[in-house]
Amino acid sequence: MYELTRIEPATIEDLPLLTELLMDLFAQESDFRPNYANQMRGLRLILEQPSRGRIFVLRSPNQIIGMINLLFTISTAEGGFVILLEDLVINSNFRRQGMGCQLLNYAIEYARQKNFLRITLLTDRMSESSIAFFEKHGFQRSDMVPMRLYFGPAAKIRTPNSGQNP
Repeated sequence: MYELTRIEPATIEDLPLLTELLMDLFAQESDFRPNYANQMRGLRLILEQPSRGRIFVLRSPNQIIGMINLLFTISTAEGGFVILLEDLVINSNFRRQGMGCQLLNYAIEYARQKNFLRITLLTDRMSESSIAFFEKHGFQRSDMVPMRLYFGPAAKIRTPNSGQNP
């Protein structure tokens, strides 16, 4: 870890910097469009209600280097609490230096210590390096296929033939 960096829970005061990290992440993903207000609102919902999840940041004395966002839910298959790893992003100036590994390892250890039964994540199918990164940390590909049904304004943007009946 870089000298004087630490991993700790994010705070409400971190919202603008966390939102900027998500803007950068979503600019790279074909499934999402960056929207500052949406990203900030989503982060705030997590930070204001710790029972929903945790956001951990890798922080240096003068900036946030990266973040990992963990959402809590229940799996009937596992019979207990599980985590959905929603976002892992490192500031572009610090990528490929092991920072993502540090955040992910921290999250995995957190899940173990809190007795979560599984961590699930979605990663971009087109990014073999992202898939390899998670596999290196013990994640396995699933036979499950992610599917989404959008509501509200997002449905108009993301649904083919929106407004037409099937």
